[in-house]
Amino acid sequence: MPPSRTYSDPDVIARIADLTLRSRRLVEGAISGLHRSPFHGFNIEFAEYREYTPGDDLRRLDWRVFARSDRHYIKQYEEESNVRVTFLVDASASMNYHGSGAVLSKFDYAATLVVSLAMLLVRQQDPVGLVLFDEAATTVLPPKATQAQLAVLAGLLERCRPARQTELGSLLLSLGDQFRRRNMLVIVSDLLTDLDTFYDGLNRLRFSGHEVLVMQVLDRDELDLPFNGPTVFHDIEGTEELFAEPWAFRRSYQNAMKEFLDGVRKECGSRGYDHVRFLTDESLGASLSYFLHSREETGRETRQGARYKS
Repeated sequence: MPPSRTYSDPDVIARIADLTLRSRRLVEGAISGLHRSPFHGFNIEFAEYREYTPGDDLRRLDWRVFARSDRHYIKQYEEESNVRVTFLVDASASMNYHGSGAVLSKFDYAATLVVSLAMLLVRQQDPVGLVLFDEAATTVLPPKATQAQLAVLAGLLERCRPARQTELGSLLLSLGDQFRRRNMLVIVSDLLTDLDTFYDGLNRLRFSGHEVLVMQVLDRDELDLPFNGPTVFHDIEGTEELFAEPWAFRRSYQNAMKEFLDGVRKECGSRGYDHVRFLTDESLGASLSYFLHSREETGRETRQGARYKS
């Protein structure tokens, strides 16, 4: 079952079709897959079934399941899963913002990004899961590497109605020890949250051995403050209002936003985590393709350096 077309953008999918998203750390994954594994030479345990895709080893087909369902399924074992990727998607009220220069709201842009990457990962045979959150986790979809999973994931995003405030840091703190295996966690958020708690959450994930990729989605209005004339600013996640003349504090606001973005990038980098910013008035296909290309090149240089040292 293919994912719904609402967040399935053919242009984005075509842009990243020949790219990969690899783990940069040792993962509990496939020895023969895209990702390096720390495990060698011990028994593997059956984990789940996934749908057959061209190129799979036919010896792994479960003919008993075929006899019951008339569909082809492959047995997937615990240590043969490449890397489990869980998307943590911000569904708070601030993600509803839709500036005049953007085609999509921040949430719709983020959801399209997630569905596009999920399709790429499932093609790599990497299980994907989803956590939607605002003040807490509102939806949790455990990772699987099937086409049916893509449809479920896209459906959950479509039915989501962002509301309430963002409490990302406390969510990360609670998730740190909940995953039985090490994961790649992809945080998709505007990061308009308490940063001290957010950094504490990143520390917990680092201590637990998880790899984290932070994808920050913003509207250009939030960077430039382009409004002219007297304006009423509403707290999108609260009830406060402020009447002001934007020209009077535009430069100081822009400087504060630059400091905010530079700080997030620095803090993520100090923990060995990637941080990438997306603006909703920019082509998602081009931005995502550029990021994946850059990540591949960096990973290739790292692997070559490791071989040279050895």
